[in-house]
Amino acid sequence: MRIALIGYGKMGKAIEQVAIRRGHTIAFIADVNNRSIDDLQMEMVDIALEFTSPESAFENVKKLMQKKIPTVCGSTGWLTKLPEIEMISNKTGTPFIHSSNYSIGVNIFFLLNKFLADIMKNLDDYNVVMKEIHHTEKRDAPSGTAIKLANDIIERIDRKKEWKLFKDQSASDADIIIEDLRSGDVPGTHHVKYESDVDDIEIIHKAHTRQGFAKGAIITAEWIEGQKGFQTMDDFIKILLHQK
Repeated sequence: MRIALIGYGKMGKAIEQVAIRRGHTIAFIADVNNRSIDDLQMEMVDIALEFTSPESAFENVKKLMQKKIPTVCGSTGWLTKLPEIEMISNKTGTPFIHSSNYSIGVNIFFLLNKFLADIMKNLDDYNVVMKEIHHTEKRDAPSGTAIKLANDIIERIDRKKEWKLFKDQSASDADIIIEDLRSGDVPGTHHVKYESDVDDIEIIHKAHTRQGFAKGAIITAEWIEGQKGFQTMDDFIKILLHQK
């Protein structure tokens, strides 16, 4: 594939390395030190991977959809506007997928989180809490991955109504408390713990490098290039696991 990298920070560079190892070509790079996304045209690339910031992601993705360029987006902190992108993607048939985390391991972790929440939903003696740790350059808190984990639990456990950060003084027993920590160059660690007076049950995902995120993003791009319209990561992971 001919790939456009929209954003060329640590994640963009990791994606570039994985893409080249898998035989793809980086045909276009857009960031403050390279070209503008406005210079990108559909005939120049086969797919775009957008990993920028909450401030720029929506406009970037909107432009990519209008240019009918298939897009894999990993930027978080802008998802209140995702329905507009879904509408454009489906109207034009342009493939689009978003995930807060493209690591295959993390997406398996998402499935485990849902499974565990289904088991725990009627066990009122257990309270669920969360913790996430990321590098100091991570802008959004909690992370998009933590928010998805929390929302998936809330959908399944009626006694939990919303999530709140650890430092939020308005938090109550109806909230999932998320402790968000920023430390060094940590790629990402997520804990989901069910606590009771007699024991704890905890699941943890710990990323060692960004390579897992980058490889997952490229594998997703290889799949979505042949799809139509708005896609979900859940569908892709189920297909991937079934194929394996």
